[in-house]
Amino acid sequence: YRGKVVLVNFWATWCEPCRIEIPWMIEFQQKYGARGFTVLGVAMDEEGKTAVQPFVTKQKFDVDGQQLAMNYPILLGNDDIADKFGGLIGLPTSILITRDGKVKKTIIGLVNHDDIAKAIEGLL
Repeated sequence: YRGKVVLVNFWATWCEPCRIEIPWMIEFQQKYGARGFTVLGVAMDEEGKTAVQPFVTKQKFDVDGQQLAMNYPILLGNDDIADKFGGLIGLPTSILITRDGKVKKTIIGLVNHDDIAKAIEGLL
């Protein structure tokens, strides 16, 4: 993801606040994807692929009145990956990374839609 602005979003299928912000992540991917931005979802479910794959393929989210699936890459996460980002205090956790790989902002808990949109736009 070199040269892209990346929003790394640690989440899990069982996490209610994560489900609230997934439609925003879909929206950001749609809106900014062509401008060198990507959301990277890191699923922290202990069951791994057996929990995450059906969720990602079947679950639809309301994005501006449309029912859409997750439209950004999803990786299966673990503690080793989380530790590379300083460890997780809770889910969701989102980390906004600049085009040159520097951490610009870390949000623990639900992101504020407008604040994070402004932060993304400021880096594009």
